[in-house]
Amino acid sequence: MTLRDLIFDVIRTLWAHKLRAFLTMFGIAWGIVSIVLMVAAGEGLRKGQEDQARNLGKDVMIVFHGRTSLQAGGTHAGRSVHWEEEDVPVVQAESPDCEYAIPELEQDTVRAHSNFNNAAFTVTGSHPAFAYIRSLDVGTGRFYDWDDMREGRRVAFLGSDAAKQLFPGRNPVGDTIYLNDFPYSVIGVMEKKKQDSSYDGWDVNKVFVPFTAMRRDFPDKPPGTSTTFDQLLVTPKSVPQHEACKHEVRVALARMHRYDPNDKEACPIWDTVQEAQAFKTMTDGMKFFLGAVGIVTLVLGGIGVMNVMLVAVRERTREIGVRKAIGAPAGTILRQFFIEALIIALLSGGIGLAVAFGLCALVNMLPMPDFFAGLIPSWSSGLIAAGLLGAIAVGAALYPARRAASIDPIEALRYEAGG
Repeated sequence: MTLRDLIFDVIRTLWAHKLRAFLTMFGIAWGIVSIVLMVAAGEGLRKGQEDQARNLGKDVMIVFHGRTSLQAGGTHAGRSVHWEEEDVPVVQAESPDCEYAIPELEQDTVRAHSNFNNAAFTVTGSHPAFAYIRSLDVGTGRFYDWDDMREGRRVAFLGSDAAKQLFPGRNPVGDTIYLNDFPYSVIGVMEKKKQDSSYDGWDVNKVFVPFTAMRRDFPDKPPGTSTTFDQLLVTPKSVPQHEACKHEVRVALARMHRYDPNDKEACPIWDTVQEAQAFKTMTDGMKFFLGAVGIVTLVLGGIGVMNVMLVAVRERTREIGVRKAIGAPAGTILRQFFIEALIIALLSGGIGLAVAFGLCALVNMLPMPDFFAGLIPSWSSGLIAAGLLGAIAVGAALYPARRAASIDPIEALRYEAGG
């Protein structure tokens, strides 16, 4: 029998046992769809949370001023600590594991108006690196630069929603806004971004100005002074260096402000790197959980496929006996069952992958919550599931077929299904 004749014979056999073939293929396809969807949902949640965390800032640590809780150097506990402008270059110089250390000064009571509308926004002043650190992507125009800083220019970069409110239906770049009646030229507008956490409000509703202009026009409020600012933004040179960077910042600030460097109440730090690592640990745990659920699903699907294939081959023991009686060698019989199981595995595997990826594509056409990036399917998980279930189907077909092909043809012809 040629390979072509063998394949046609297999197809005729499968068509003659449509229900049995369908149940086998359904078990394989369902297992593949389940695995792909579970892994896609877990990856979508991980990616969505990662994007949200990145929108707050790039591995940023926000160093707030606080109040001492430990006695140090003859000073009593409970003393207020405020960061000074002179702290910034010292922290940068004494923290070799830190890439940036920049101040941030802000006020949330500034009256803002344009020739078209008015509002009250948080106004933030910092250095040009602030845009990179806080992920403020430019939509139109530009962010302020070091020339703006050195000259103390009254230029403003608007959050996307702030621009819409002050300049409805208009391009604000090149126009003027008034902050507490100080005229500021709009040089850029931020690209719209999603954000699920912040320490002082949503960036889309802010106005960003150079630190020197902020210091001159909107100095720190009491109990702050004309040289203090609200928080220090620090980024490590790399994620593995963030703990060393954080320690260096604590030590440098403690020395300048005469408090114990171990006093975390005096120098509270919101460490987004640590939060990201904690979230990674959580998502890794979720992956292990989904992997365990997937293994159970594969085992159950494999058992179902195995049972169907075992019954199918046992029911054809008399057929095997007839083939052997007319001279068919055992190898030809095994080859037919192998091709039959292989066709079932390939067809059901392809159908399962197509259904799984199609469902992911359909779901991703729907609006997604900010924390969820949609169903992100993985070819590796689908191919592993298809390969494992296909191997189970082939093995479950060959094992009883080999046993049936090894017995005497007379005994095979005497076999009664169910007996």
